[in-house]
Amino acid sequence: MKVTEYIERAKTTLLSFEILPPLIGRSILDIFDVLDPLMEFNPPFINVTYHREEYGIKKLRKKKKFSRRPGTMAICAAIMNKYGVDPVPHILCGVFNKKRTENILIDLWLSGIRNIFVLRGDTMNFEKKNVPEHNVHNHSVDLVKQIYYLNKGIYLDKNFIGVHTTDFCIGVTGYPEKHFESPNMNEDIFHIRKKITSGADYIITQMFFDNTKYFNFVSRCRSEGLTVPIIPGIKPISSKSQLWNIPAHFYINLPHELVCEVQRAKNNKDVSRIGIEWAIQQSKELKKYGIPVIHYYTMSNPHNVYEIVKNIC
Repeated sequence: MKVTEYIERAKTTLLSFEILPPLIGRSILDIFDVLDPLMEFNPPFINVTYHREEYGIKKLRKKKKFSRRPGTMAICAAIMNKYGVDPVPHILCGVFNKKRTENILIDLWLSGIRNIFVLRGDTMNFEKKNVPEHNVHNHSVDLVKQIYYLNKGIYLDKNFIGVHTTDFCIGVTGYPEKHFESPNMNEDIFHIRKKITSGADYIITQMFFDNTKYFNFVSRCRSEGLTVPIIPGIKPISSKSQLWNIPAHFYINLPHELVCEVQRAKNNKDVSRIGIEWAIQQSKELKKYGIPVIHYYTMSNPHNVYEIVKNIC
């Protein structure tokens, strides 16, 4: 079933989760160990992420760098088979050429996957910026358009006759504190609008630690006429190093009160407890606000997320 259909039918706040594929050499059992306890909360869908290097693009091959976490598509199949839950594979720009992207989308559709999450993908550590390449999608709006065209039965080869259409539900990212490359929020909303008008069906936000940022973002989108569901993304802080790593990598602010509490903590066990309590309060407020779905970034560590969700159900 589509993510949007789950939202339309929801009578209470739904809870969804996002996982990382295991490192090379690890087992699918690692994924089941993450998801088994979370199945208690009946998630309607599970996002399965991957990074730009998953399939070894040209730049990475030159530098002899390859994926450390392959297996996104196979994990989606395993989730469907074991749990009967809809998986949402991430597809990134700049990884495949357009024909390979079309083939992957066809494979996903024939496998019974009905939801796709589209991202441009972060610049790798050794790249100064995302450099446009020929015959690949350099911006998420272009990838959204290709999926939308398949939903209309428009393939790259226009000579096919009697083609079948797909019917993917397309999710995209949103940034309550704006994307770091946007000069201002107006420009950021402009790009979000382009993704929605090109065929995207819903938004999942980047993590945030101040609900006011989320509420303001939703209000801003609504004032611009964007009516699609906007799902908040939550991640609990779990170590002191994240006070610097999260702002550096995700370009978001941490509330002063949270920073002070973490700095006073004696060890990471205390930090983890602080992070759980903070996320519980965030989640309770969002649930009270009537949010149809709250999305949790587990980072393949379900214990903190389990404690959060257990305390709001």
